[in-house]
Amino acid sequence: MLRSGLFMKRAYSVLRVAVFHHRTLRHFSAPFLSLGGPRPPSLLQAQPRTPGLLLSCRTFKKVLKTPSDLPASPVSVTDIKQYLRSKNIPFHDGYSCLHARSLFREPEGGAEGPERDSFSMFIDKTTGQFLCKETQVEGSWEDLQDCVEVLQKERCSSLTPEVLLGYRESEEEQGEREADHREVLRIWASSVPLSELPDEETQLVRAMFGMGKISNATLKKFGVRFFKPTKGLVFPWFSAWDSSLRGLKLLSAQRGGNDKVVYSEVTFPRPGAYRNLFGLHLVGRKDAEVVLTSQEVDTLAVTQATGLPSVALPRGTSCLPPALLPYLEQFKKVFLWLGGDMRSWEASKIFSRKLGLKRCSLVRPGEAQPCPSEALAQGKNLARILKAAIPAAHKSIVSFRQLREDVYGELANKDQVAGVKWTRFPELNKILKGHRKGELSVFTGPTGSGKTTFISECALDLCMQGVSTLWGSFEINNVRLAKIMLTQFSMQRLEDSLEQYDSWADKFEDLPLYFMTFHGQQSIKTVLDTMHHAVYLYDISHVVIDNLQFMMGQESLSVDKFALQDHIIGAFRKFATQNSCHVTLIIHPRKEEDDKELQTASIFGTAKASQEADNVLILQEKKLVSSPGRRSLQVAKNRFDGDVGIFPLEFDKASLTFSSPKSKAWLRKVKSNKANEPEAREKGPAKSTGPGGAGNKKQ
Repeated sequence: MLRSGLFMKRAYSVLRVAVFHHRTLRHFSAPFLSLGGPRPPSLLQAQPRTPGLLLSCRTFKKVLKTPSDLPASPVSVTDIKQYLRSKNIPFHDGYSCLHARSLFREPEGGAEGPERDSFSMFIDKTTGQFLCKETQVEGSWEDLQDCVEVLQKERCSSLTPEVLLGYRESEEEQGEREADHREVLRIWASSVPLSELPDEETQLVRAMFGMGKISNATLKKFGVRFFKPTKGLVFPWFSAWDSSLRGLKLLSAQRGGNDKVVYSEVTFPRPGAYRNLFGLHLVGRKDAEVVLTSQEVDTLAVTQATGLPSVALPRGTSCLPPALLPYLEQFKKVFLWLGGDMRSWEASKIFSRKLGLKRCSLVRPGEAQPCPSEALAQGKNLARILKAAIPAAHKSIVSFRQLREDVYGELANKDQVAGVKWTRFPELNKILKGHRKGELSVFTGPTGSGKTTFISECALDLCMQGVSTLWGSFEINNVRLAKIMLTQFSMQRLEDSLEQYDSWADKFEDLPLYFMTFHGQQSIKTVLDTMHHAVYLYDISHVVIDNLQFMMGQESLSVDKFALQDHIIGAFRKFATQNSCHVTLIIHPRKEEDDKELQTASIFGTAKASQEADNVLILQEKKLVSSPGRRSLQVAKNRFDGDVGIFPLEFDKASLTFSSPKSKAWLRKVKSNKANEPEAREKGPAKSTGPGGAGNKKQ
């Protein structure tokens, strides 16, 4: 089929669960790109359906497209510069992009002497993605190369944007996009400025959203409104190009338990296509400084209190999409004030690498420096806080003075430092304390015990809390893995409720979950290149590799397999540390007797795996037992605080989920300095036999 043939031409290494709804560009060969030539026929025409198939009775709600921001092959900034020089295209270095003369507009001052202001095309140094801010033409590095070839072949000074042809939208896609736009207009027309609300209602709204000191003039300046049906704030997305309304974020607040306020947000269009920097339309062309925040309310507070331009990221601290980097190139100094917790602090350090360390300054969280909206409410001097921001790029640390505040931050925020907590596995929180960035976890278990099923639920649990996750499944294909995770997500057998599939699939799409498209044996270099690319594009903070053995078959046969395994583990260890990303590595164990429990020494290969790992988890299974309690999870190593232990698991086949037994639940914890003596037995009496015995063994 033509469609599958097109996909085979460009086999990308990362595939997102969520489908991109923005205009996806595609490059074509030179004959199709000739100026004035006829448009090629649609490359995604509907295929005839086969009678009798189950899917013939329903049409797909979304068609998976090849994302334009994933290159067919890795490209370096050196390659980009050499190509531009070879084609005599003037450019100069920026912070995260190269600034080049646009191919899609007539040069100012003539073709021989373009002015500096005409350098309106931005090329991402890492991916090669380009954007012309003057014409809003964007595409991949391959697209740009094709355009250059056409430009020189036709011997013209500029191209029209129409040379880049996109996919023709399906009727359902077009209908969905139009429905989203109608919903945006409906919400916008039905919303009202806060100044038009009764005083009592206005005070309540300000209290619910922490805007007690935000003036009506500031709200009007940014276009913030109130939507009565959901009792939420409306933050508009105005185009920086023509100030048209392109979308909006609807932030609602409800009172939860213990009188806490629970916030929920919905974006139109959906998160995958919502690429808005709130407040960008108010930034002047000559502004040289900007404050980057994670919440729209914080942006309002910063601009009102300091007068500095400020913009808010569309997805908070979870991601800084590279597509937004060109809009931040004009600023010589960027302040990152993303919040008052440790997660915001970590995100600030990661985002500053994308933006350019030399121009970034970070506001360190603490009691004296909360998030901007809280700082304004407490009457603090926001300008003074920004002035005290520390440079992202500093010299090598030579004394404790430069470490002092970091150490205090870890002591004062021990729960946040411990990492993201699991909601489905509270017993795992008691031992590991949480899921932390920059660590390497090794996970093993007997063949057929459910390693992939268990670790997919663990990763899904974190992903549902905003932890961007990349799955590298070399043993089972992505369709089967996605089916498992969707079943775990919905907590039911969707085979028996197909009418609910689209509803659950829509929710599942919005998760920050991505898959590598590898299957079978792969080289470590290819896998690492893909991981680096995904970290840059999507700010991945958790990578799951299933499993190590599938990366050992592509290397030279003359290399010792144990030495090769040590090299691969060392590479993952280095990647986790350098990219502040947690790597979970599944490794098969050695062959053991069915009646013996696995130990740390049971992991296949040398001791390097357990030595390099920060955490070692073992899924224990009693193969000779068929009654409940045959499986348990053992934490055999925990470098964070030394706690190790074991707790039982029950498997629910219908939802493919694991949980602790409702009756006779127990958790065995062991002190790291007294590995032979049990510290405590929670939720039940001590047992001398059974799975808990593994907790007594010295690791």
